[in-house]
Amino acid sequence: MKSLEELKKLREKLQSDTKLRAADGIKVIVGMGTCGIAAGAREVMAALMDEVKKRGVAGVAFQQTGCIGMCDKEVLVDIISPGGPRITYGNVRPSDAGRLVAEHVVNGQIVKDLVVAKSV
Repeated sequence: MKSLEELKKLREKLQSDTKLRAADGIKVIVGMGTCGIAAGAREVMAALMDEVKKRGVAGVAFQQTGCIGMCDKEVLVDIISPGGPRITYGNVRPSDAGRLVAEHVVNGQIVKDLVVAKSV
């Protein structure tokens, strides 16, 4: 870091990232157990956050969770819409982020080929 401007830009970026983690509305939860991380959960979370930011979607909260016992389906991503069911997507790759955000988060349509569980 070489200037005050660089420090201000870093602060703005971190504040923006923090807002993505704390917003109300749709929740996106990524499994970050060791099995998830080994399967690429960090990259999936980053891709999802980038996609939401790129599209300017407001009211999306990102959270992490530990292993939920379906290690063979990692990376697991839950999307919970207000008043809607909890949809668990499995075998999610960073390349799926655009589709999950566009179809489920923005348009409320479940991406059926990635669903591994649904709870009310």
